[in-house]
Amino acid sequence: MRIGLTYDLRTEYFALGFSEEETAEFDRPETIEAIELALQALGHQTDRIGHVRALVTRLAAGDCWDLVFNIAEGMYGIGREAQVPALLDAYRIPYTFSDPLVLALSLHKGMTKRVVRAAGIPTPDFVVVHDVQELETVDLPFPMFAKPVAEGTGKGINAASKICDRDSLLTVGRSLLERFRQPVLIERFLPGREVTVGIWGTGAKAEVIGTMEILLKPTAEPEVYSYVNKEQCDDRVEYRYPSPSEDGEVRRAEEIALAAWQALGCRDAGRIDIRSDENGQPQFLEVNPLAGLHPQHSDLPLICTARGISFQRLIERIIQSASERMALGR
Repeated sequence: MRIGLTYDLRTEYFALGFSEEETAEFDRPETIEAIELALQALGHQTDRIGHVRALVTRLAAGDCWDLVFNIAEGMYGIGREAQVPALLDAYRIPYTFSDPLVLALSLHKGMTKRVVRAAGIPTPDFVVVHDVQELETVDLPFPMFAKPVAEGTGKGINAASKICDRDSLLTVGRSLLERFRQPVLIERFLPGREVTVGIWGTGAKAEVIGTMEILLKPTAEPEVYSYVNKEQCDDRVEYRYPSPSEDGEVRRAEEIALAAWQALGCRDAGRIDIRSDENGQPQFLEVNPLAGLHPQHSDLPLICTARGISFQRLIERIIQSASERMALGR
């Protein structure tokens, strides 16, 4: 197949004056190179397209591809991850990973939790706050946890995100509202184990690849998988890969993750973040249907490596899942 690649390259945005944090979700050149080399090794032709505006230019010029390998995150708006898939749908060009509905929904953590809860999947109690006045009415037990409703990679999360009193709720909530100019998700803080579950496939064919447990070192910001902890993970975080056959809590986390993946309609590959409550009961936190794919640093490839799955096999499985959907016209 002739496969186009859509992505947001971090270095391009640096050149435009954007900061490290603003571009935290975007890709490094070596990620694009690794994906391209894997696709070529699988016998495909590749064509680098780039970000959504580059795609618009290419589509307007009449370009077309058999498939687009899409990892573009977008820069603006809560629906930013849905922009590339929506354009490709308009031109009837198939692509990897989830559709615009799923990507728009999943970026809004509050909307995602409503759908997940309606499906009977456990998730901590929460509210979505739109302005400072609403902070006064939040009625959840302390401690709480606060984060921007539509960011990833730990953006907006630090040690202060765990909120233990009303004054902190007002201070942190106000800061997040002003800084990110979007609603704030406030949920009950879960003190238990934190894992991320890798999944590949679509619908009934979706399968758990494996689970990574996140353990914070003494040098880390305490109790939260924050932006700084993620950026400096080599020094601050230890990753383990527990077996569900030997760990009932992990087994339950994987069951919840797969149920959430299927309930949300996610496709091809991605991750689900799970954290346990004070009784060791895993609960859904959020979904990443456009998971990072840096071969040595991103969670999904690391989970695959721990399970003896090569990066090329991961890319192959993603293409297989997309091809199966294409054959069914999905």
